[in-house]
Amino acid sequence: MTKVNWTGFSKKSPQERIEHLKKNALLTSNHLQDLQANKLLGLETANQMAENVLGTFSLPFATAPDFLINDKDYLVPMVTEEPSVVAAASFAAKIIRRSGGFQTHVHDRKMIGQVALYDVPNVKMAEQKILDSSALLLSQANEAHPSIVKRGGGARDIRVEAKEEFLIIYLTVDTQEAMGANMVNTMMEALVPTLEELSEGQALMAILSNYATESLVTSECSIDLRFLSRNKEEAQNLARKMELASRLAQVDVYRASTHNKGIFNGIDAVVMATGNDWRAIEAGCHAYASRDGQYRGLSNWIFDEEAQVLKGSLTLPMPIATRGGSIGLNPTVKIAHDLLGQPQARELAAVIVSLGLAQNFAALKALTSTGIQAGHMKLQAKSLALLAGASDSEVGQVVSQLLEAKHLNQETAQAILHKLRNIKN
Repeated sequence: MTKVNWTGFSKKSPQERIEHLKKNALLTSNHLQDLQANKLLGLETANQMAENVLGTFSLPFATAPDFLINDKDYLVPMVTEEPSVVAAASFAAKIIRRSGGFQTHVHDRKMIGQVALYDVPNVKMAEQKILDSSALLLSQANEAHPSIVKRGGGARDIRVEAKEEFLIIYLTVDTQEAMGANMVNTMMEALVPTLEELSEGQALMAILSNYATESLVTSECSIDLRFLSRNKEEAQNLARKMELASRLAQVDVYRASTHNKGIFNGIDAVVMATGNDWRAIEAGCHAYASRDGQYRGLSNWIFDEEAQVLKGSLTLPMPIATRGGSIGLNPTVKIAHDLLGQPQARELAAVIVSLGLAQNFAALKALTSTGIQAGHMKLQAKSLALLAGASDSEVGQVVSQLLEAKHLNQETAQAILHKLRNIKN
């Protein structure tokens, strides 16, 4: 595959960007036509996806180029309203690809369901009987959803844990390309009668868990210090400070919360763009951040002084899907998958975790050098100019004067725009 030149992509108009995609054959013809025509989710389809629909709600659909993941180039689709997110991801991707890009490892790709039993008269005896009946229970789970078995997936393992007044049965399921919520829920409910009979207890609930510890994905990168700064001493100092910032997020929950939010600025944007459930992903990842009893930062950065590199890693539960749900219904979601090259679930999960690591790199680099506001102020000024009513031709001048003004607010933006228009008249 020929390397695509993304220089100046951010300076192009939306139509010019689409032409760039067309020139480099990055989208199929039908999806190019949909994008050019701004063909979004139709009201009829939307009305089938949710209840009490009044219309559709649009957010910016953007792309972050230059991602090199496992020696393969990606143009990553992102849906976000926060101005700096796509710019930060793109900035990080360029730096990291110069040092070889991201390397990923998909540890596994399975979901977990659970049945919680209560009023069990003899917990130890019930636990043993359930474990002795594992083969029967796995068979019943697969019979409840035979189509996934035909596709090579299905129920794989059962474990039992006693927790206070509950006896909880966990079922591990290979859901293939689907996230598998409905699939797993169907299986769990099918097991309830047998589990109640074996335990002589009562089932409280049977449901999928979003804490997907059997769907862990790791992304890593190793950045040569010369790409942090041309000044060797400055680069070393920045690497040390980024390592310290990573350690701070491990020991202070207030920092950890914001540290992880920055990671999800990128992850949520890709999860939404690809039609996946960002709420489920966030719930599982935040639980994973607390796996040892304290909420911690999800990424780790280490300055290897001997090798003169900054090493980053991020491991997350990422039960992402490429089939099912709204993925096949929303035209923009279809375009997002096309931009990514129609990846399988494991590949898509690797891309998403890598983008999260890139987002984190950009945030820590800014925080430990120029400060987070340096990049945000210009984007904030642009938002204020647009809110004040500036046209495309006026935005640049309003932003320039706003950044020099004493107060950066909408009132100042309106005053600058009013003065600018009076001068023109």
